[in-house]
Amino acid sequence: MNFAILIDGASAAIVLGGTALGTLLRSGLGDCRLTLAKLAQLGQRRFDAAATRAELALQVQEIRTDGLLRARPHHFDDNEFAEATDALIGERSLEALLERHTAHRARRLAQSERAVRTLAQGAELAPVFGLAGTLISLSQMPVDGAMRAGMAGAIAMAVVTTLYGLLLSNLLLAPLARIVERAAQAEEAERQAVIDWLAAQLAPSMPARRAAVQVAA
Repeated sequence: MNFAILIDGASAAIVLGGTALGTLLRSGLGDCRLTLAKLAQLGQRRFDAAATRAELALQVQEIRTDGLLRARPHHFDDNEFAEATDALIGERSLEALLERHTAHRARRLAQSERAVRTLAQGAELAPVFGLAGTLISLSQMPVDGAMRAGMAGAIAMAVVTTLYGLLLSNLLLAPLARIVERAAQAEEAERQAVIDWLAAQLAPSMPARRAAVQVAA
């Protein structure tokens, strides 16, 4: 098979450019920027559960030793847990800790959903612009049928643009949307496990009127 005939700059420009522009117009600049940021983070480890738990263990030990009233908030690498423990000590309540976690979780999930939605929009539009490229290429066919080379080139471009649209949608954008979604779910599971552990460790040290607070699932 001659794969060289599948390489066509004009077809790629129509499909890639059209898909990018259509996604930008549908989703907006903010969502597109957020999506690019989420994609850039895929190769990075955004949350280290073991390191965070080790840092939190110091705070737990201090609360157990000195009591909640005399404990001082520690500063952690993870902003969520820094804010959550600040609220815990400031308000002397597990409810405050869990409320901060819930707020951060909702914000992260909303951002991930925006990125997944943007990629899904692109996956939906890519075949459409593949078809648009096909129509454009067919419109360039010689009307009298005299120029066989021109006709062959137009047909080849029509086929390639359709192929590019399908590949872009099904082998790139749709899989990326699922990868972003799975990464978000995995991070949330790790964070929830840490917050559940922290709440369980701190429950015995809470004031009596707070001790009955149930750890949110």
